[in-house]
Parts: sequence; structure tokens; C-alpha cells
Amino acid sequence: MDVLSDVLAVMRTGRVRSAQVAWHAPWAQEFAPVPGSAGFHVVLRGSCRLLQDGAEPLALGAGDIVFRPHGGGHVLADSPGTRPVAPACDPAEMGDLPAFAVVGSPASADATVTLCGAYELDPELVHPLIADLPELIHVPAQWGRHPHLRATVDLLAAELATPGAGSAALIPALLDTMLVYLLRTWLVGEHPTGWAAALADPVTGAALQAIHREPERDWTVAALAAEGGLSRAPFARRFTDLLGRPPMTYLTWWRLTVAAGLLRRTDTTVGAIAGQVGYGSEFAFAAAFKRRFGIPPGRYRRHARG
Repeated sequence: MDVLSDVLAVMRTGRVRSAQVAWHAPWAQEFAPVPGSAGFHVVLRGSCRLLQDGAEPLALGAGDIVFRPHGGGHVLADSPGTRPVAPACDPAEMGDLPAFAVVGSPASADATVTLCGAYELDPELVHPLIADLPELIHVPAQWGRHPHLRATVDLLAAELATPGAGSAALIPALLDTMLVYLLRTWLVGEHPTGWAAALADPVTGAALQAIHREPERDWTVAALAAEGGLSRAPFARRFTDLLGRPPMTYLTWWRLTVAAGLLRRTDTTVGAIAGQVGYGSEFAFAAAFKRRFGIPPGRYRRHARG
């Protein structure tokens, strides 16, 4: 499994929550900050402004995408001078709504239509790849750029305009696809830094792929260095410089993150999970897990499942 797919599989929880909303001027809507979620807006028709503290208003037009990977609070409005009067929209309170909702009628030609939503992330398992992202990622609607992301948005817009048999399955799948393309757009940017740079680097990228492919393997720094075709000491420096932590520290962190995800999502025994993430004994795994999460694996599983 590639690193991005692996990260999303472990972090994602619950289901994507989304709504198509038709706005009629004057309008403004506040979106509350929601730690442990990643929010997005796609402007399907019309235009609006995104307002946030400490920044100039961001003009958005049809086809523009805004991604807020850390769930930061903000306002969408028809103009910077319009202030919200309704309560803030909180995705955390949308649990009883269907996976996809339609709010307002888009029939009016002057309506601004947006697709708003949030992906649920487990705050305890947020990967540094996601933590490394900026507060806001704006992908402008420019022909010829990011064709796969644009195709996904076009498919979403078409499905929303004329839903049919299978829409309840198609829309969440397209929203998940959009998340992958949004992250890929950032990771393959022109001037990658942090995790994007580490994944693009042939040495650290190869080592990361190896860790994610076989977390259970008895890795050493030398073995990981060999994956990248570099000797031990230069590899360790390069890995630490790019990722902010030594290779074995990341390996341990990732093993325990994978284990926590398995405890939440599966009924696999603690002993079997220990083996899957590279621990020779259940006792050693439980001790390492408690150091990381503060409680033993069994109790973590019970708490995670309510």
C-alpha cells in the first residue's frame, strides 16, 4: 500500500458529511471550528467570499475548491460586508442527517450553489503528513490544471444535478475520491516541503514506502537505508532533517498508530495485532502502546467503541 492510502485508511473514521446548499444574496454562514475533521467547499455555481480571522477575504468562483485539513472555523458570504445571523454550522452535529443533504433550491439563476462537507478524522491518529498541511488549501478552477480532480468535481456536480439509481453509493465514493486528489494535488506541488518533500525524495520516499508496506518487518536503520540506496549515517540525517524525527522513532509511532486503528475497527486479538505491527510478544506491545496512548490496548479498544 502506498503511504497516502495507508494514512487515510488509518485516520478516517465515520462517514463523510456533505450538503449541497443554494444561497441567495444577501447571505453569510459561519462554519464552526471542528478539531478532528477536514472540511471542504466546492463552488458549483456563482461566487462568494471566504472570510477568516487574520486574512484578507478570499474570492471564490465556480469550480473553485477550498480544503481546510484541520477543520478551522471560517465564514462563507456573498460579500465581505455581510455578517452571519444564523447559528454556526457545526459538522459534528450533523450525525443524524443523511450522508448527503440538499438545502435550498438551486433553481434560481442568481443562486450561488456550493457543496460543503467534512471528513471525520481520528484526532489521536492524525498523521504528520496531514498535520504538516497549511490551514487552507485553495485550488482555483483553471482549465488544464489538476484534470483528475476537475473530472471528479464534474462528476459530483452532474450526480447532484440529476441523481438516480445508486446516487447514495456514488456520491460518498466521489467525495472520498476528491479527498485523495486534493491531497495528491498538494503533495505533488511545484515546491514541496516537509512530508511532501520526503515522499518525493527517492531515498526517504523509498524508506517510507517500505515501512508502510511491511510495518511488521524487523527493520533497522541500515535496512531502511538500503531501501533508499544510501549508507546508514547519511540516510538517518536525511530522514530526520526532512521529517523531524529519526527513522526508528517514526517506525514505532506508525506501528502503534496502525495498532490503534486495528483495535478500533476490528475484533482481532491483541496478540495478533502485536504480531501484525512487528512486536515479538504481546507484553512488549502492550507496554509500548501504554507509553503512547496512556492506557493498555484492551482498555483503549473498549473506550474507542463507547
